[in-house]
Amino acid sequence: MRGMQKTVRVIMVAVVLLSTWCSNALAQSLHKPIPNYMFAHFEENAINFPSGDSTAFVRFFNKLDTLLFLGEGDVNIVHIGGSHVQSGTFSNRMRRNLLSMRYGIEGGRGVVFPFSVAKSNTPTSYYSSYTGKWIACRNSQPKTPLRMGLTGMAASTSDPSATVTIVSRERNPMGSPHDFRFDRVQVLGRSDSDTLVPVVHLDTLTLLPASHDPDKDLYEFVLPSLTDSLVLGTSGVPGEWNLTGIVLDHGRPGLTYHGIGVNGASLNSYFKCEDFERDLALLKPDLIIFAIGINDANTPNFNKERFVSNYIQMVDMALRVAPDCAILFVTNNDSFRRSRRSYYLNQNGPVVQDAFYGLARRYDAGIWDLFRIMGGLNSMKQWESAGLANRDKIHFTESGYILIGDLLYNALLNRYLEHLKSTSLKNDNSR
Repeated sequence: MRGMQKTVRVIMVAVVLLSTWCSNALAQSLHKPIPNYMFAHFEENAINFPSGDSTAFVRFFNKLDTLLFLGEGDVNIVHIGGSHVQSGTFSNRMRRNLLSMRYGIEGGRGVVFPFSVAKSNTPTSYYSSYTGKWIACRNSQPKTPLRMGLTGMAASTSDPSATVTIVSRERNPMGSPHDFRFDRVQVLGRSDSDTLVPVVHLDTLTLLPASHDPDKDLYEFVLPSLTDSLVLGTSGVPGEWNLTGIVLDHGRPGLTYHGIGVNGASLNSYFKCEDFERDLALLKPDLIIFAIGINDANTPNFNKERFVSNYIQMVDMALRVAPDCAILFVTNNDSFRRSRRSYYLNQNGPVVQDAFYGLARRYDAGIWDLFRIMGGLNSMKQWESAGLANRDKIHFTESGYILIGDLLYNALLNRYLEHLKSTSLKNDNSR
């Protein structure tokens, strides 16, 4: 009890001290600079709560307090989407920005998948490669012969010499002090034999799993020292081995930002993932950022009621395993649809935007209105002209993804600073 009281007092003191200057010096040092574009509405960059209830975010911010002020506890953020997330730049910008809030915060790499084995692009925040013969599938494909989980990806091999390699180094670190080394590895997968297991190769060492939970298809490894790379293979009698994800961690307090994204994925794509809920529970999310929708709305036959119904199913899945987590919805960006050789405006943008606001009210969730912030309908052309969006008028360039990562971070930071001020006022009034 005394330890708990001491912790509370330390947080209260830290909050009071920080809140006296968070509106000036702290805010100036933590916010990321945003360039000015006449076509955008960056003045409206904010996280709003249409229902007026931000209780779940208070819980999330309280955990952030403990980490930032005391260096204790874990904060887990899960960002789920499609190609915007798989590309990695957007989510990694958020990851690095959040870790920059206080010097010395540890950062776990989180969930990864060797996308190269599926002949797909690996996120920019790590490298992947493979050897041997594999078959792979992703949840956005019409047919998915392999069982999948949260990552929306799966790879299978019967080749005893097959391996996958993960290197947790950013391809464009931009001076980031975080190296994302790890000494704890969780492998999600299954085999058709109890004697066929995954193994981790580290230089001259070959490590067997320290534990195995067959109900979760989870193998856990404890490495002898921190590293930024591993080679995953198999050992045992010949058979089929299926891999659905890898979690890289360091076993110390810190903030982990999990990016879950699959090119072309819609809400229905994730419904094909039988182990979605089970794997999400493993991550213990404090905040889930739902950014699925651009592929759902890229059709002339978009149905708002079906979209909302599918999202309700998705959020309910998440809340079953993480009932106390905060929910943040990200509206679709403005986009164009392609017909033969020409592009034409996707008129579904405002309809989807309205659907997200309804969902946010339903779940007392936050909403970050990217559609409005970037300029609304037909703004994607201007983002393209400014070098912020690709010619396909759906995806952003690297500069564009960095910009929206900075915008979302600033919006989340503003809400956090409001939380600090509110906590300080409550402490003052209780004296």
